[in-house]
Amino acid sequence: MLDGSDCVHPASVHDPVSGRIAADLGFELGMFAGSTGSLAVLGAPDLIVLTLTEFAEQARRICRAGAPPLVVDADHGYGNALNVMRTVQELEHAGVAAMSIEDTDLPRPYAAPKPRLIPLAEGLDKIRAALAAREDATTCIFARTGAVGINGLADGVERARAYSATGADALFLTGVTTRAELDAIAEAATIPLVLGTLSPVLNDRDYLAARGVRIALQGHQPFQAAVQAIHATLSALRAGTAPAALTGIAPPPLMRQLMREDGYAAATRDFLDGRKM
Repeated sequence: MLDGSDCVHPASVHDPVSGRIAADLGFELGMFAGSTGSLAVLGAPDLIVLTLTEFAEQARRICRAGAPPLVVDADHGYGNALNVMRTVQELEHAGVAAMSIEDTDLPRPYAAPKPRLIPLAEGLDKIRAALAAREDATTCIFARTGAVGINGLADGVERARAYSATGADALFLTGVTTRAELDAIAEAATIPLVLGTLSPVLNDRDYLAARGVRIALQGHQPFQAAVQAIHATLSALRAGTAPAALTGIAPPPLMRQLMREDGYAAATRDFLDGRKM
């Protein structure tokens, strides 16, 4: 995908079932974000309270279930450059296809009034450490920066040039909201681009593809939709609605498909039916 000429919208997934739904619908790529990971595992906001092992294990479950190639948001690598190396090892062994390492100073330091970035030199060493740690050359490392939204376009352009020179497989951008900003970054970068935010003026796949954007996230609405559906169903049951009268329930054929029930039934016949002895 990174070597191609198209812009792909990945499916936002957070667990094995959502990963399978994405695969069955033909999505080329899955995206497992730190924010949805924190919600799915802890029911907590995206404040870097989720640990690496918790995040990697959830990614492993998603990959094991047969999701499309999975991109994950590895935040700041859960520490310094040495922690980044451990992060790459854990996520690579979990089966992910790509991961982003960002240069935001995380978790937010004490008394910091707003998000801030680590020094560029430290960010570059983190990406170099990530590249050195991977065991499979096909595992993609994305250098992620929110510099445009935090420090301004000039710093964003400087970081785009610098990260491009590290050997990272792509540059993951957040906080880029205008065409002027994206045009400037695209001119400075020499590697494919990934957009983490998609403002209305950027929501044109032909334009994005022409600027070197190969992956553009659309948000994490599937998780929000799942929350709304569960909340509505439990609210209806609590209010006395009979189970048979509920709406919006997945039909049995879909549930059987997502559980891969036919495969389990075949294995049961092959290995649990003592009459074959």
